[in-house]
Amino acid sequence: MSRYRGHPDAIRALVREGEVHRDVYTDPELFAVEMETLFHNTWVYVGHASQVPKTADFITTTIGLAPVVMTRHSDGSIRVLHNRCPHKGTRVANEACGNAGRFFRCPYHAWAFRTDGSIAAIPLPNGYEHTDFKSSPAAKGMTPVAAVHVYRDFVFARLAEDGIGFEDYFGDSLSSLDNMIDRSPVGKLEVAGGVLRYMHRCNWKMLVENLTDTTHPMVAHESSAGMAVAIGKQQPEGAPKHPAVEIYAPFMSPYEFYEGMGIRVWPNGHGHTGVSHSIHSDYSAIPGYFDQMVAAYGEDRAKEILGTNRHNTVYFPNMTMKGPIQAMRIFKPVAVDKTLVESWTFRLVDAPDKLLERTLLYSRLINAPTSPVGHDDLEMYERAQDSLSSDANPWVNMQRLVEPTETADDTAIVNGTSERQMRNQFRAWTRFMVPA
Repeated sequence: MSRYRGHPDAIRALVREGEVHRDVYTDPELFAVEMETLFHNTWVYVGHASQVPKTADFITTTIGLAPVVMTRHSDGSIRVLHNRCPHKGTRVANEACGNAGRFFRCPYHAWAFRTDGSIAAIPLPNGYEHTDFKSSPAAKGMTPVAAVHVYRDFVFARLAEDGIGFEDYFGDSLSSLDNMIDRSPVGKLEVAGGVLRYMHRCNWKMLVENLTDTTHPMVAHESSAGMAVAIGKQQPEGAPKHPAVEIYAPFMSPYEFYEGMGIRVWPNGHGHTGVSHSIHSDYSAIPGYFDQMVAAYGEDRAKEILGTNRHNTVYFPNMTMKGPIQAMRIFKPVAVDKTLVESWTFRLVDAPDKLLERTLLYSRLINAPTSPVGHDDLEMYERAQDSLSSDANPWVNMQRLVEPTETADDTAIVNGTSERQMRNQFRAWTRFMVPA
């Protein structure tokens, strides 16, 4: 008998004020429900327009477990299609990216589809003459994803036919995307430097929580970032700070630093660390960049853009970005205890190349499969995933700085070591797991 599928009250009972049940990380059936409901009802990041610059360019990805293909249609629009042949269900586009040419062609029986998903050709079409094929779902071709929205070249999709609109879902949280894009003197980004991928043996939500957990860096990263700080102190007085030390050292900032930087929460599970300052606030200036920004925006606006240094912005359910260094990570659920992490970097169009160099260095040092900092976190995730099988205590605690007036629709700025954004995410989890 199913414990969760078709039992909304059982799902709601998993999230209490300041606590969540271990099943949200460990139960395979609940994971299946997440893929069927949560990832269907929310807006999920698919890709960036710069990845498909020409007609018939495409990338393949997933929304939850559903394979999709994002492509540039002949009219210049971006389309997102379910990556499934309507004939036998075969995945049509198998490469990570490419150009479809005149049409997508299924590798199984050679059905061909235009870049809007409509059928271009079927072998031996006379075999369907005396059937109702034309009125069947198969005749419609590759099914378009129900809702697609392109926001300043960032492409999001919602699988559900009906549901919350894009603007209502993201609201003011889009200001983090705006800030990252506006750091380009021409207000434009391009995906650059490829993608770093590695598998984590843990539930996807652990990674999302960690992005606004500010009481772990000085503990979990002491062996990696702490060593970089020690090496930096050995440099001769007056010597330029090594870029790696500049990137690693802020992770070892004391609790007071993180308390003061603040956390902002928005409705629907979105939020960010670094309201007043962040670990990215004191990077060395890139020669000529500020002058470019002043020429483009005026001095006051340039200072406003560059003075906003949000640390991690979480776009629920599974996207996180660092605006000051133009880096983004996507946490792709694979199984209840397996998550694929993709780390992407962006180029600020018409900005100095040194900015992209710093972004790429940051990604290698912090987010790559070879990163010592990333593996500090991975070690913690996997220990937690293993230990949650213990029957000693079925609840995970998130009560730090809990406030009695918190609701799912709050917009608030709180102490930078609060666990409120984690609670905010689970309120959104409940809302979209059990839609009204």
